[in-house]
Amino acid sequence: MPTTFVIGDVHGGLRALEQVLNIVPVFEGDLLIFLGDYVDGWSQSAQTIDYLIQLSTTHNCVFIKGNHDVWCEKWLLGEPPDPNWMAHNGGLTIKSYLNYSKTQQQEHAAFFQQMKLYYVDDKNRLFVHAGFTSMHGPEKERDQSNFYWDRSLWEVALATGNCVPEQSKYYPKRLLLYDEIFIGHTPTINYDTDKPIHASNLWNIDTGAAFYGKLTVMDVNSKIYWQSDTVRDLYPGETGRNVR
Repeated sequence: MPTTFVIGDVHGGLRALEQVLNIVPVFEGDLLIFLGDYVDGWSQSAQTIDYLIQLSTTHNCVFIKGNHDVWCEKWLLGEPPDPNWMAHNGGLTIKSYLNYSKTQQQEHAAFFQQMKLYYVDDKNRLFVHAGFTSMHGPEKERDQSNFYWDRSLWEVALATGNCVPEQSKYYPKRLLLYDEIFIGHTPTINYDTDKPIHASNLWNIDTGAAFYGKLTVMDVNSKIYWQSDTVRDLYPGETGRNVR
């Protein structure tokens, strides 16, 4: 039976992505679901996109769009760099494109445009970069930016903990919509761990690869996971998104 793997936020850490995928037992027919934020962090953002485009030609892949990807996409489409993006490593991403032709940049823009805002598999599992706010589910979301910016779903899951839905009429309706939810966006190192965090029926797979954590790949069925080395050790002399 094919296996589904979910991959946390890469943030330009191509060396970490290659390292961890080399140890994950991926076979023909398996599905790789990437949770977004492929750029902004380490020095190989453009090269990470090259790698993902190539990977999609040999493997079944789903690419979810993150907030950093939205910034990069807009710039690739000709908009001026967003000041907020520049404050969050956008300049380093732009630098990674210095030797890319206009045609290559357009190919990357098309790749970003084809990314999904969220994905629901045949086992009623939701994969989204950040979250959603509608109690009726993502399809009823009024503002699509919530898919790559919202943190309230994660905070609600943390606050709910291991409560049993049947025992409380106050149990969050958003969490009842899916058997499981997988997100990135909020690094688990904010909670003093570089491992995935499980709260309610939600798994946070962003284990801080952009900062001083690791890149994580998880088998969504067994919950076995694999991790790269600490990413900053793979990029000596770089700071990633750590405070300079």
